[in-house]
Formats: sequence, structure tokens, C-alpha cells
Amino acid sequence: MIVADRKSLEEISDMVKDYKNILIVGCKGCVTVCNVGGEKEVEILASALKIARKKEEDELAIETTVIERQCDNEYVAQLKDRVGNYEAVVSMACGVGPQFLSEAYKEQKFYPAVNTTFFGGAVAHGIWEERCAGCGTCIIHDFDGLCPVARCAKSLLHGPCGGSSKGNCEISKETVCIWDLIVSKKIEQGRLNDLLKVRPVKDWRTARDGGPRRSIREELTR
Repeated sequence: MIVADRKSLEEISDMVKDYKNILIVGCKGCVTVCNVGGEKEVEILASALKIARKKEEDELAIETTVIERQCDNEYVAQLKDRVGNYEAVVSMACGVGPQFLSEAYKEQKFYPAVNTTFFGGAVAHGIWEERCAGCGTCIIHDFDGLCPVARCAKSLLHGPCGGSSKGNCEISKETVCIWDLIVSKKIEQGRLNDLLKVRPVKDWRTARDGGPRRSIREELTR
């Protein structure tokens, strides 16, 4: 899932400081799962913005809604009868959301209330960690399902660096060295020699070469 963090109230307030009437749109997708842009968070932001403006003796009218996904034009279209009623719209989806909204409603102004951080998952209640860098060519089968691209601070593909110490990364002592985990797992399975194999250089062109990536499922486009 995509993991995100809400921008500061000060930053969002500054974005909408010139408006008197706005709509905040949440998303029931990834940002709801990581407690950033769901119904609860949308209402909290709306209340905080109203209070902040009231302190400045400058009233702000806010309406809220949450759609199934902001990364799908089918759901974005559900806003067509509402978007034009506001001076601006604040999106609480990942970075994809406000772009889909902006492309669908070219006359409206859209602002992001969220910073997209990484692709990851929950490792404990309230804690999410990065697991995927979206590099385009997945090679984690070479590393027993563990990804050194996303989980090594240097994205090393041929073993740990000299700074790894006692299972931790030199960049941050709170970060586990993914290569320590990979090697340990290989040893436990009696397959350490797997890491001696010469692997071809990773094809990074699938990551960003040629601009934005696109995935097409022909059977769904007919």
C-alpha cells in the first residue's frame, strides 16, 4: 500500500488562506488504512482549519466528502456536481489523487494535504515501514523475498557495505541491515552459495526511463 503523512496545519492553512469556501476530499484507499486521509482524518482537518481561521476572525466554510478511490476516474466523476461549488478543493489522497482531480476538473484549483512517503505495510499497530521502491523489475526472488533496493539505504544488490555493524545500518542504528537478514536467512536454509552466483546487472530502465510508466491489460481494454 501507499503510505503517506498529512502536511502540517500551518502549511495547509497557508495554501487556502485566500479562500472562504472549500471542499476537503478524502480517499477510502491506502490513506484510510494508514490513518491519514479517511473520513475521521478529513473531519479532523476540517475542524482544525475552521478553528485556525476563527482565531484570525476570518470565517472559513468547509464541506467534506470521502470517495472510494481518487486514483480511479470512475469515482472521481462522482464529484462532478459538487466541485464547481467551491473556491478550492483540498485532496487528502496520495500524490496521485489531486492529479486525477485536476485532470478531471480543469477549471478548479486543487491542493494536496498529504505527503506521499513510500510503498509499505504495517509491521505493528500504528507503524508502517517501506518494503517496495516501485523499481519496475522485481528481483526479490534472488534474495529470498527480501528487497535490498527499498530496504538498503544504498540500494546495494551485491552484499552489505563496510558500514553494516551488528545487524544494523550505518545510516541509522534503528534501521536493520537488510543484507544481514538476507545472509542470515540463506545460512539458516543452507543456501548461502546462492549469493555467489553472478547475476546480470539490474535493468533500471523499467524504473523511470522514458518518463511516466504505464501498465496495459489488453483483455480489459476491449
